[in-house]
Amino acid sequence: MRWLVGWSSTAAGVSGIGTAGATGSDGETVHPVGSHLLWGDPDPLWAVGDWRPDEVRVVTVDAQTRIAVLGTCGASDEQLRIGLLAARGGALRHLTAWSGAYTAVVQVGRRITVGGDLAGARPVFYTPWAGGTAYATAALPLADLIEANLDFGHLAALLAAPDVPAALHDSTPYEGVRRIPPGHALILRNGAREIAGYEPVASLAVAAPSADPDSAVNAVRDALVEAVRARLSAPRHVPDIDPGPVPGMGPAERRAARGMPVPGIGADLSGGPASGTLALLAAGLPGMPGTVLGHGTGAGERLLAVTFNDLAVRGREAEVERAGTLAANPRLHHVVVTGGEETLPYAELDGPLTDEPGPCLVTAARHRARLAAGSADHFTGYGARQVLDAHPARLADLLMDRKRRHLVRPVAALTKADGSVLVPARVYGAARKLARTPYRVGLEMLADRLMHQRFDEPGGAAGASLAALTWARPGPAARWLTGEALAEVSVRLQGATQRSGVGPGQHPGDFRARAALARHASDLRVLEQAVEIRSQRLHAPFLDNQVVRACRALPEALRVRPGARAEILRTVLEGAGVSDLPPGWGAPSHASSAAATRTGLRVAADSLMSLFGTPLLAQAGLVEARVVRKALRAAAEGEPLPLDGLADLVSLELWLGRLLARRGTCWTGTPARARAVPAGIRPQRGALGAGASGG
Repeated sequence: MRWLVGWSSTAAGVSGIGTAGATGSDGETVHPVGSHLLWGDPDPLWAVGDWRPDEVRVVTVDAQTRIAVLGTCGASDEQLRIGLLAARGGALRHLTAWSGAYTAVVQVGRRITVGGDLAGARPVFYTPWAGGTAYATAALPLADLIEANLDFGHLAALLAAPDVPAALHDSTPYEGVRRIPPGHALILRNGAREIAGYEPVASLAVAAPSADPDSAVNAVRDALVEAVRARLSAPRHVPDIDPGPVPGMGPAERRAARGMPVPGIGADLSGGPASGTLALLAAGLPGMPGTVLGHGTGAGERLLAVTFNDLAVRGREAEVERAGTLAANPRLHHVVVTGGEETLPYAELDGPLTDEPGPCLVTAARHRARLAAGSADHFTGYGARQVLDAHPARLADLLMDRKRRHLVRPVAALTKADGSVLVPARVYGAARKLARTPYRVGLEMLADRLMHQRFDEPGGAAGASLAALTWARPGPAARWLTGEALAEVSVRLQGATQRSGVGPGQHPGDFRARAALARHASDLRVLEQAVEIRSQRLHAPFLDNQVVRACRALPEALRVRPGARAEILRTVLEGAGVSDLPPGWGAPSHASSAAATRTGLRVAADSLMSLFGTPLLAQAGLVEARVVRKALRAAAEGEPLPLDGLADLVSLELWLGRLLARRGTCWTGTPARARAVPAGIRPQRGALGAGASGG
């Protein structure tokens, strides 16, 4: 795991900062393990983990004016210097406009500015410490620093209402560690904190100007091309070494067999339009798309395209065939990774500890098998659905903007899928109700549903869209929580309605879409840590700031059309010179994913029953073990239960177990801290029982 950490102190709060660490108010001197100091006194900043040399840049104007950029950033050093000078005058948004995925930290005198991204894939956390404020791009190191307890209220909200920002607010799984929201920056002045938004949000009362569809799609194309180019133009620092002889294998196969990525550029290639678009863009750009053999000449080398073929589940034949057709491109080298029972969801319940819990922990082995055959820099299409598709609540936005005629096509598609003539009236009624419901009332309605445990939602093919036409809704795992846990989340929601300035200040569909994007970006961040392979980087250009901005400018009328995502990406590829796409390209493939999940539940039934024999979640009062075991057994037998809710429960139980079994800490310092196990993470008194306490 890679992260950066620093702190801003008052004049007398911390002393002795520098390469030796920092001395807190208790006289304890600490510094992060495996760190590289970027700058020292009086407000130090460290990069921690296996950062590549090209991923860490520091540009300095003078001793008190400098910028550190960590990650993939397409800006030149001169552009960074200009951005630094602009930030000195308060222009924060300018720091977020470069291509790539990165975190920027600016120091101007004693003012420190740390920018988060728009999606939430590169979050910023902070906590009070030693009279000042410590900040990091990971929450666990800060929890180690302050020896935080677990925040079970946050964990309950994560299960009961994961897509509702008001339920989670700025909390994390660790008490005392906070996160800044997407689209905001953390500003520290002599240890004092301020959180400022840098992205304008359309007013709830004023309709946003409608962009020209053609120019909006062209802007998405340009942003995606620049995002891909930023990765292609970055220097490659993965050593091209042969990992040793294995009979019957070439260098690439030997690296994959030992869990080492192939040097160069690669991408996922499947029937889905997002990953396929990135693969074709990367292969079509002039210059070096990557290398399979690792010679580094850039001449005639091909991009490594990986397709996952799950032999344990039927229904993926057409997808694999389309991938093979796309791979006929002479600049692509196609690799098909076959999976069986060992790569099904829930097949592998062991893994590394991630910074936070996430539902992807149950599918980590599946993703790791695919990515192990990939390149050192691997493109993925994660986030495309969230930034391009229309959230069902956007239908209410169309009503609020008096664009009723644009409801016809999406409602007709839902009617055709459901087969009921009542669908148009039901959808229109739900959209109209949402358009007339204030945000505060929406939160109160959700709080009441949780308090009284009402989880019934509309059925049929249109049911999911109808259920999503609200300001807030229960999460899929909420039905299995205890009454006490649901009541606590209900109280959190009611408290949110009392905060000053409650309300998103934007249309409900836009608000729900941004919340869904933040949730997905958070899950992707956990996935990256769970499947991390040494020397490999996963790239998700759809979550880059400039791509998110371009996608948000797409007109609602274009976005709500059935099949809009595939249509937009097809236009993007045509603009980039790629027009020969196989029939069925862009067809959804959710059925095979659901089938794989059910098969995995059935195969792993015994291990899941053992996991929930005496679960930590039950000791914390969040669930009853017998209720979860019954649900897992029923889902394995084919009952129509929300599978994503079960994934949330299992993943959180796995994460808690890994956290409490952890030995060590992210910090070195005094002997007392070095002996702390497990790294100062302590359960609430009595919540997990004496046997689970870290001591």
